[in-house]
Amino acid sequence: MNLRLRLRLRRMNRVIVGLSGGVDSSVAALILKQKGYEVIGIYLKNNSQNSFCDWEEESISALMVSQQLGIPFYIFDITNYYKKIIFDYTINEYIGGKTPNPDVLCNNKIKFKLFIKKSGILKADYIATGHYVRKKKTYLAGKTIYKLFPALDNKKDQSYFLCNLNQTQIKKSLFPLGKLNKEKVRKIAAAAKLINAKRKDSQGICFLGKINLSTVIKKKIKNKLGKIIIINKNCKVYKNKILYGRSTLEKLDILSQKINYRPKYGKIIGYHKGVSYFTKGQRKGLKIGGLSQPIFVIEKDLKQNILYVGLGNHHPGLFNSVIFIKTENINWIYKKYKNLIDKKNPFKVKAKIRSRQRFQLASLYNIKQGIYISFNSPQRALSAGQYIVLYFRNELIGSCLYN
Repeated sequence: MNLRLRLRLRRMNRVIVGLSGGVDSSVAALILKQKGYEVIGIYLKNNSQNSFCDWEEESISALMVSQQLGIPFYIFDITNYYKKIIFDYTINEYIGGKTPNPDVLCNNKIKFKLFIKKSGILKADYIATGHYVRKKKTYLAGKTIYKLFPALDNKKDQSYFLCNLNQTQIKKSLFPLGKLNKEKVRKIAAAAKLINAKRKDSQGICFLGKINLSTVIKKKIKNKLGKIIIINKNCKVYKNKILYGRSTLEKLDILSQKINYRPKYGKIIGYHKGVSYFTKGQRKGLKIGGLSQPIFVIEKDLKQNILYVGLGNHHPGLFNSVIFIKTENINWIYKKYKNLIDKKNPFKVKAKIRSRQRFQLASLYNIKQGIYISFNSPQRALSAGQYIVLYFRNELIGSCLYN
């Protein structure tokens, strides 16, 4: 084999690994090196004043692991980009009454977009992370298709947070930990004597850590006194939905309609300092006692600055059985998945509205403007800004942004 060919083959195996300073990404780098890849370590630095992550400590840990593995190491500063694309967006969504998921956005816009762009500078063919998820390559109608599946370790599965990726991003990505559990990962790290083998897992929001978003929001907006109105579980807004004689799509449309709460439907039981401080299903912070059961937020009216609450954990205002998602708010991992959905025949899927939730059985119905999702069991505290992540059999097929 001539020198030029050897160099070409060597370059085609180059992968940059996002090293966070933690054990997962470190073991991912170790595994890839053992498999013969030319590995380069990268730390993405967020030095924002809003970040609670200790980037200096984390980057030093990542550097020391890179030295142990004998791989090059670089730091990319993403502070300004992160603030504009992730942090400001997240705060503005909360102020606007929604409950966004910055981790999903961060993966899509930074770890699997900006990171892939940066990989081109280093002439890398792949990026890799310490996510617990499995990737498979298959062929359909003569095309190569890349699929994502939950990790074998259900407790560590992170497929939910990768629900907005596309074929290009998945093609360029490697996930060495998808078939491992946390115990095995730590054993691999210990056997290799990695300096962070026993380091605790990081918690909190992507690149921000354990930040109190409520505190940040309070700095952005002024307190505005508003009413807290309690809605009785027997209120007429939960009744009078005439479904008899309707077609399936008509029934779905009726059941998916959001309730338009009005002050006359309930009574004032207290006051709050701003609806943006609360999310649907929230119990803490309402500061109202003397009731027979705990109260929970069931809806927010930003225009009138009213917080609607319900008594008890099973209040009907907390639950949704059917929701409608507009086409522009749907992401399919592979575009042709949407063709599996029929107007008349429901497409059976499994869904999650939160990352740690067990799979929920649901049916999808397709119309020109989007899809209806009908859950077998009503879903609690589904809020605008959240993602409903869809799985077919055991494959991640897409996500829906609820607005």
